[in-house]
Amino acid sequence: MTLHMPAEFAPQDWIWIGFPHDEREWPGVLHRAQEQIAAFANAVAETGQEVRLVVRDAANEMRARDLVSGAVTCERHVYGDIWLRDTGPLVLPDGKGGRIARRFGFNGWGGKFEMEGDHTVGAALAASAGLPCDSTDWVLEGGAIDTDGTGLAVTTEQCLLNPNRNPGLSKDEIAANLARDLGFERILWLGDGLLNDHTDGHVDNLARFVAPGRLALPLPSGPDDPNAAIYADARARALDFGLDVADVPSPGMMGEGDHVEPASYMNFAICSDIVIVPIYGSVHDEDGVAAVRELFPHRAVIGLMADAVLAGGGSFHCASQHVPSLA
Repeated sequence: MTLHMPAEFAPQDWIWIGFPHDEREWPGVLHRAQEQIAAFANAVAETGQEVRLVVRDAANEMRARDLVSGAVTCERHVYGDIWLRDTGPLVLPDGKGGRIARRFGFNGWGGKFEMEGDHTVGAALAASAGLPCDSTDWVLEGGAIDTDGTGLAVTTEQCLLNPNRNPGLSKDEIAANLARDLGFERILWLGDGLLNDHTDGHVDNLARFVAPGRLALPLPSGPDDPNAAIYADARARALDFGLDVADVPSPGMMGEGDHVEPASYMNFAICSDIVIVPIYGSVHDEDGVAAVRELFPHRAVIGLMADAVLAGGGSFHCASQHVPSLA
């Protein structure tokens, strides 16, 4: 059965959000990361959309309850990382009036981060929602792909063709799997993702569909922008593909010393009535949020601080997984 993955900007019923719990992953900033994720959950819940905050244990839930409003539901599961975009299920309409949760293989982003529960939380989330769940025979993370809902997807060669994911599959075979499992008939292959992105270049930090055939991409902010060449290559490929490209400034150089943080406004989370844009304390934050706001004239668009969340390796889109509406 071929399923067709809808765009993230299509109507949604609820969104799962992972709540940070591991001090080792956020040394010295765990409480701030929790506060920033809670602010994300509260902002979505205030619009009336259901938010299911995924917490690890009783202590984690107690901390979360101190930070979120009564409109946010807590759901307890065993998980390691909070990046549910990658470990959670991709939920799709089943073509018969229902939904199905599709689980892909997960190997800790190429064997770099193996944590208890990350291999099982996807099935657990599906079961908690009463969704039938199936599994595929290859490795794919949700943050590695984006779609405009027309059968077109965007991804990066750095991630999907990385030998640490599916070493036995060719580019054509991966494309065939995407068509079989998610209904993607056309694929825009970008090159590399952001520098120092431990996911090996997830596309949700680089390029996002905001409407059918319209792809948002960053512009470098300043001559020291470490990802300028990556942005230029992505832009050239998107234009050659025939897409309408929308501009969003980057946060510019973020990091300390020689270390470059993979900070990006592109890791925004699209919800039914609001878009949450991560900001980092950059002088470009206001311009970044304003640019995203122009792309979503029928949704509220706000920026929320995500510097502590980023310290754990991702941002708001990475930490969430939405469920499309059947309406």
